[in-house]
Amino acid sequence: MGAYLKAAVGALPGAGRLPFVAGGGGPLPDMELEETARAESDRVADYARVCGFRLRDELPPTYPHVLAFPLHMKLMTDRSFPFRAVGLVHVGNRIEVRRPLRLGEELDLSVRAHPSEGGFTILTEARVDGEPVWEEQSTMLRPGERSGRPPADTAGAQFVAQWRLPGDLGRRYAAVSRDRNPIHLHPLTAKPFGFSRPIAHGMWTKARCLAALEPLPDAFEVAVEFRKPILLPAQVEFERAGERFGVRSGDKVHLEGRLSR
Repeated sequence: MGAYLKAAVGALPGAGRLPFVAGGGGPLPDMELEETARAESDRVADYARVCGFRLRDELPPTYPHVLAFPLHMKLMTDRSFPFRAVGLVHVGNRIEVRRPLRLGEELDLSVRAHPSEGGFTILTEARVDGEPVWEEQSTMLRPGERSGRPPADTAGAQFVAQWRLPGDLGRRYAAVSRDRNPIHLHPLTAKPFGFSRPIAHGMWTKARCLAALEPLPDAFEVAVEFRKPILLPAQVEFERAGERFGVRSGDKVHLEGRLSR
C-alpha cells in the first residue's frame, strides 16, 4: 500500500483498530530506519530548477531531505506510530551541513522520532563512510496544537526579491521530491483539509530561500519556522537582515529563518 494511501486510510473513523494503520496513540516507538541512497544527477538537476538552486556538482543542502523522505513516511505510517500522518503540521526544520555533499556520493541515512511538545521531531542523519556529514530535525505538531515559539525579531529586514508562485507549484515540487501530500496538489484535494487552494510545501519554501542566499558556506546551520501556509498561486516577498531571513505577503509571515556558520 502506498505511503499516502496508507496515511489517508489512517484518517478514517475507527481506522486505528486496523492492524496495518498508524495513529492508535501511546508512546513513540523505539525505532530507527536505515537506508543507503545515492542521488541521481538528473533528479537533482530537476529539483534544483524547481527550487532555484544553481546547477553544480554538489547536492543542494536540502536534497538529503528528499532522499530520506520515503523513510519518514515509512516511519509515520508504521502500525506502532501513535500519530496519524494526515493532518500533522510541519512547524519547524533545522539542517546542519557539515561539509558540501558531492553528486555520486553514497549516503547512509538513518531516521528516528523523538517526542516534542505537542507532537514529535523526526531526526535524520546522513553519513559518508561512517562520517556524519548532514543532520536534520523536522518538528511536527498534532492537528489543533499551536507552536509556543515566539515570532523572530525582524527589525531591519530588507526587501530582497519578489516571487510569483504558480498554481501548479505543489505538483511540480511533488514530482521532484516525492512528497505528494494532497494539500499541495489541487484545490479539490486541499479542501478536505481546510484549505480553499493548495498550499506550497514548507520544504520548497525553505529550499527557495537557501537558493536565494547562494553562495552558501561549506558548513552551516539553517533553522526555519513555518508560520502561515502559502495558498497557491501567490506573490510573496523574500527579506533578509544579517543572518535572519523570511518570506511574507503583506502582513502575513509565512517563514522565518536563520542561517549561521
